[in-house]
Amino acid sequence: MESLRIWDLSPTISSGLPVWPGDTPFEATPTWEMEDGCPVRVSRMTMTTHLGAHTDAPSHYDPAGKSIDQVDLRPYIGACRVIHCLGVGAVEPAHLADKLDGVPPRVLLRTYADSPQHAWDPDFPAISAATIALLASRGAILVGTDAPSLDPQDSKTLDAHHAVRRSGMAILEGIVLDEVPEGDYELVALPLKFAGMDASPVRAILRQLPMKEAA
Repeated sequence: MESLRIWDLSPTISSGLPVWPGDTPFEATPTWEMEDGCPVRVSRMTMTTHLGAHTDAPSHYDPAGKSIDQVDLRPYIGACRVIHCLGVGAVEPAHLADKLDGVPPRVLLRTYADSPQHAWDPDFPAISAATIALLASRGAILVGTDAPSLDPQDSKTLDAHHAVRRSGMAILEGIVLDEVPEGDYELVALPLKFAGMDASPVRAILRQLPMKEAA
């Protein structure tokens, strides 16, 4: 049986993982310890719903949008393409124009040579609304980025998010693509079923396609 390689796209969740300025960092404390007759260890956590690799629910940016427990799961599983856009200030249509032939319905954009997993980058690369529109025109149902957001940190209009809203696409942010070559893969990045929440962390992976599918 063919053994297919897996790439883990999720940064390690710890108190050192940077979060959006003013948002809630990860913290864990023990509820029970294996001592004084207790046979198990159990912990409690506090964190933002937008921690690390995560998917935004439409309710994050649209008052009428679905919460994360209501979203369709199909965009988060299936064929995808990783496209490198290294060193750009913002991903524009010209950066993708020659890389979309036969593109699968999920597109992940690598903008960092090395993802900043230990310090916040306020100048992270954004994705333009025109790029979202281009991907939607090619049938994309999910767009992913290794940046913490599709829109710039200081954006008040969230143009890329609202371009996603108009197209009905799903969003995947904060993934780590440092070791992933350009190409086509299978994506698995399921959100947790948090009632009424605006986002969810995910354990995002890519799996190598079988040779007959990759050919």
